[in-house]
Amino acid sequence: MRKSLLIACALFAACLTAQAQRFALIDMEYILRNIPAYESANQEIEQSSKEWQDEIEKLAGEAKSMYESYQKTASTLTDAQRTAKEEAIVNKETDIAELRRQYFGPSGELAKLQEELMRPIQDAIYDAVKEIATEKGYAVVTDRASATSIIFASPEIDISDEVLARLGHAK
Repeated sequence: MRKSLLIACALFAACLTAQAQRFALIDMEYILRNIPAYESANQEIEQSSKEWQDEIEKLAGEAKSMYESYQKTASTLTDAQRTAKEEAIVNKETDIAELRRQYFGPSGELAKLQEELMRPIQDAIYDAVKEIATEKGYAVVTDRASATSIIFASPEIDISDEVLARLGHAK
């Protein structure tokens, strides 16, 4: 009898705890699409990336030309000249690889630019979500765009429009 009463009390407490937690969803992709600063930041990132890629491709074209020229004239060159041309081609390719790493590596210019332009937008969204969650008592706010295990969620718990309104981008 005591065990039954103890189990019943534990189940009752668990039910109360589960009901006390409130959940909400946001759709980060939807929010970002509706923030003009995000689009302009994306355009700036794409433009810089294209410029850097064009620079690398130009240098790669030069290296290719050097190699083709070397192949055509290799038989007429002395060993010292061949070695010098091979070293020049290898150095050019090494410079290209270094430039690619400098621009597109994990701590390269592209990553720094993304951090510089996107961090303030992400921070503002986070702050708005945190304020809304605190005001309305949400225990968990999940991003619908990245939560692949969500099969269905009621639109009533989606606070994406509230977040946009809090950021000054009301629909």
